[in-house]
Amino acid sequence: MPRKTNAVRLVESAGVDYELREYDISLEDFSAEAVAELIGVPAAQVFKTLVAHGDRGGPCFAVIPADAELDVKALARATGDRRVALAPLKEVEPLTGYRRGGVTALGARKRLPVYLDLSAADHDVIGVSAGTKGIQLLVSPTDYIALTNAETAAIVR
Repeated sequence: MPRKTNAVRLVESAGVDYELREYDISLEDFSAEAVAELIGVPAAQVFKTLVAHGDRGGPCFAVIPADAELDVKALARATGDRRVALAPLKEVEPLTGYRRGGVTALGARKRLPVYLDLSAADHDVIGVSAGTKGIQLLVSPTDYIALTNAETAAIVR
């Protein structure tokens, strides 16, 4: 049985239906695409959580499909910033409480704005990190939006 992370506790306390999928961590490749393959879910259905920083709005989460690339200009439009860049790795854990490969907006240390790519609506269930490497949380996009107060936007190339 997977261990309970803050993300899992948050989902359970909200009474949301979910599924956990465990996978063996590869130190060579723990990309979202590799995780999708390991848990048997299409890459377009597994969403990676990136931390970005806007010049006006500060830090935020950008949640995009594993097989997509963040469009920082589109994210800037969504956030109201002039410019957005990915946060340096050294800032990710202090902001979120999670290490690279296990970042999620669910139960993060600081409540940051969340921008979920519109493509999430194409799926009944999306996979997001459960807050640690080796565990993915499968949840409906509607529940994810409710739990994170996410805004949806077209933020991928």
